[in-house]
Amino acid sequence: MPSQADISAEIAAAQAGAGGAQPRLDYPAYRSTIRRHPKHALHPVDPEGVELWAPVFGPQDVADDEADLTIQHSGEPIGERITVTGRVLDGDGRPVAHQLVEVWQANAAGRYRHQRDQHPAPLDPNFTGVGRCRTGADGSYRFTTIKPGPYPWRNHHNAWRPAHIHFSLFGAEFTQRLVTQMYFPGDPLFGLDPIYQSITDPLARQRLIAAYDHDLTAPEFSLGFRWDIVLTGSHRTPFEEGDAA
Repeated sequence: MPSQADISAEIAAAQAGAGGAQPRLDYPAYRSTIRRHPKHALHPVDPEGVELWAPVFGPQDVADDEADLTIQHSGEPIGERITVTGRVLDGDGRPVAHQLVEVWQANAAGRYRHQRDQHPAPLDPNFTGVGRCRTGADGSYRFTTIKPGPYPWRNHHNAWRPAHIHFSLFGAEFTQRLVTQMYFPGDPLFGLDPIYQSITDPLARQRLIAAYDHDLTAPEFSLGFRWDIVLTGSHRTPFEEGDAA
């Protein structure tokens, strides 16, 4: 297994090349891309009819309390309560209304409630780590949750992921689903994380980091973070083209 020094050298070599605003599909420091990135040119195909139907969800399908990840069980989850809000925008800054936004994340100890996550960190019986909401008329979304912890992921020796929340957004068709990750400011693991660094444009990487918002922070309740998601244009939020940890 490569050392952190080996990974850091690979990251530095990649960043010395041309910058890219979206994650590189072939990024040697991120070991999984070696095995699963496309080796040949993609061939466009016509999607099946079912994939062109608009996702069926509306106000009656997504309850307001699904956006609060801290009230889904009989007790309160352990960790730092946070509020995350922002707007979903198109490339011209116009709001994208009534779209489904889903989130999933690790708990405060850095562990997912998933059978494949078996690293020795405690599960929280009062935190599942998933939520969803619909954007408002102004494109806004809002979640109440627990700040996730970093976790090991075995990409290389002593590899740890920065704290992050996964976001999924649906457009007007099932084929328009976009997935990305939101990070927190000042994380010391940024420079050591090949997934974050696979976006070789430093300005694009910054667009994945939420801003602390003291006006959004609720006294004696939660810290506030604000993060806008831009779907198109030169300031587009970086999105994943395949699975990521």
